Amino acid sequence: MRYSLAGLDCPNCAAKIERELRKVNGLENVTVNFNTLSVEMPEMLAEEARAVIKRVEPEVKLQKYESLRALSQPEEMEEHNNLGVIIGAGILFVVGLIFNESLHNTPFSWAEYAVLMPAYLLVGGPVIAAAFKKLVSGQFFDENFLMTIATGGAIAIHQLPEAVGVMLFYAVGEYLQDRAVDRSRRSIAALMNIQPEYANLKDNGGMRQVRPEEVEVGQIIIIKPGEKVPLDGEIIEGVSFVDTSALTGESVPRKVEQGEKILSGMINGQGLLTVMVAKPFKDSSVARILELVEKASERKAPTEQFITRFANYYTPIVVAAAALIAIVPPLLLPGATFSEWIYRALVLLVISCPCALVVSIPLGYFGGIGAASKNGILVKGANYIDALGGLDTVVFDKTGTLTKGVFRVTEIVSKNSIAPEELLAAAAGAEIYSNHPIAQSIGAAYKEKTGNEITADQVQDYREIPAHGIKAAVNGRQVLAGNDRLMHKENIVHDDCDVAGTIVYVAIDGVYAGYLIISDELKPDAKEAISRLKQLGIRKTVMLTGDDQSVAEKVSRELGIDAYFAELLPEDKVQMLEELEKEIKDRSKQKLVFVGDGINDAPVITRADIGVAMGGLGSDAVIEAADVVLMEDAPSKLARAVEISRRTGSIVRQNIYVALAVKAFFILLGTFGVASIWEAVFADVGVTLLAVLNASRTLQHGKGPVVAGQN
Repeated sequence: MRYSLAGLDCPNCAAKIERELRKVNGLENVTVNFNTLSVEMPEMLAEEARAVIKRVEPEVKLQKYESLRALSQPEEMEEHNNLGVIIGAGILFVVGLIFNESLHNTPFSWAEYAVLMPAYLLVGGPVIAAAFKKLVSGQFFDENFLMTIATGGAIAIHQLPEAVGVMLFYAVGEYLQDRAVDRSRRSIAALMNIQPEYANLKDNGGMRQVRPEEVEVGQIIIIKPGEKVPLDGEIIEGVSFVDTSALTGESVPRKVEQGEKILSGMINGQGLLTVMVAKPFKDSSVARILELVEKASERKAPTEQFITRFANYYTPIVVAAAALIAIVPPLLLPGATFSEWIYRALVLLVISCPCALVVSIPLGYFGGIGAASKNGILVKGANYIDALGGLDTVVFDKTGTLTKGVFRVTEIVSKNSIAPEELLAAAAGAEIYSNHPIAQSIGAAYKEKTGNEITADQVQDYREIPAHGIKAAVNGRQVLAGNDRLMHKENIVHDDCDVAGTIVYVAIDGVYAGYLIISDELKPDAKEAISRLKQLGIRKTVMLTGDDQSVAEKVSRELGIDAYFAELLPEDKVQMLEELEKEIKDRSKQKLVFVGDGINDAPVITRADIGVAMGGLGSDAVIEAADVVLMEDAPSKLARAVEISRRTGSIVRQNIYVALAVKAFFILLGTFGVASIWEAVFADVGVTLLAVLNASRTLQHGKGPVVAGQN
């Protein structure tokens, strides 16, 4: 079950909660998602988890999951309250500075302390209280504890204005940081603003508005012009154009009419549509997309995992270094004073919090996931965002992936005195039970030519021969329909055809009857997809297909694919994928992706480093098997996914380098007594704020320049 973590506003705290929860038996693999303020766990362990969270973070409450949008609403009131406290403390601070300046020769003036101490407690009180609670639970290396020690030390060495200023600046920085994080979360929520608020349910001759969750399968809903489609279903009346951009990232409206499927999250155009509901809301397209995106960042990227581990060691090391700086130099260096070196140690304490890294990195990945979703690309985890940036080899299925998969019979060639109509009827009968597009095209051609359909009672002894074809009795005659291998297997003497298209050979009663030529069309953006991938520095593109050698060669040549392998069985595709993996030099960084269009590609999709499903939005099985789902049948979306991945990775690395460089610089300045606590606070809070704002750039999803290689 999924739970919300209300009151969680610190990334370091999220990491601590996750670490402590994993010590509970049954929660060893739990992940706390700071981006969506959520955690998933068995309901039976919820009470035990609450006890752990209360001990680690008393202010955080575990409650039934709410959406990202719902969680952000109560925080707005708290933000206003915090701002009022900061303004009040700021006014007192200015007055205190005036007293301090006018009475600089009497540093212990009661007037100065009477004004500055209330200001300190006003902004520092919550920090001190939180530090005390953490101290009781044995958590010494918390940012609240560090700030309390640092400012308390400043007061002890008679630097009251500086102590108040630091706490005030810290409060301002935390306020701005929280606002930036919340704004990023709201932006991500806005990217996913596809959830319908109501459905118009047709009921007792009338119509009433209900929540989509209340509508049952088989009920009828009305979708008015301009409304969001609330549930997946089939149109039973009406014609309209729908905006699919929220699902596919494409703004070109698509025509829908009676008998066609319509998916939740689409926006109806000018027509009135009557729809029979096919799935409950929890299984609808929009619900699955929202769940996938919100849960995606639970699969952490290697960079996130490293930073979490790094933070566990970084802060204690800096605290230990600060203690040594405070004690050792005054004892060893002539003329060194404890007050001077304690002050330098306090500078180190202030900048020791790794928040800039811990908050901005997961936020950056989450923004990348949101931007990909807006482009019609569902990425199931931050780890796959990372992996997409390091693609070395891209392997495509052919039919339905690079080609439309919409086949039609373009030629009927009959042999041995068999009439073309007789040949077509035999083939249509043999393929009656097959759902393959080629089989359906033969049935459609027979219906178009004769106006009739082959019925099930005309076909007996139906048997599918895997990777060969069909054997069946059609109207009492034994029919074979399939590829060249089937003819050889059954010892049928036949033509050796070399034509552009898929060949279906037919034999009737053991005699070669001729063949059908089935043609498929390339997808409009297939050539662009290959070209863009090569511009992005992908080393090798490969096509795997069960189709004939001649067809595969023709498609490969037209698209500019580097290599192709034809006439493959499903298990052959897996074996070929493993061979292609051996060609990759650095398996730790360079990845292989397989792109397929259906559940028949599931074994290969699962075996690849990254499995990509094309247009698999309507298939639960494909969504389950794939790591990335392209919600539109457009192979060029893969290149867009790589661009988003590399942009996200670049921004994450910028945050790491800048945060570490600035902190190292100020640690050095503080150690030599050049930097004051003011600069230290900037190094901590200021850099965190800058990193969060930089991370929010991953939400931008406009098409950027194509970059060769990995950034």
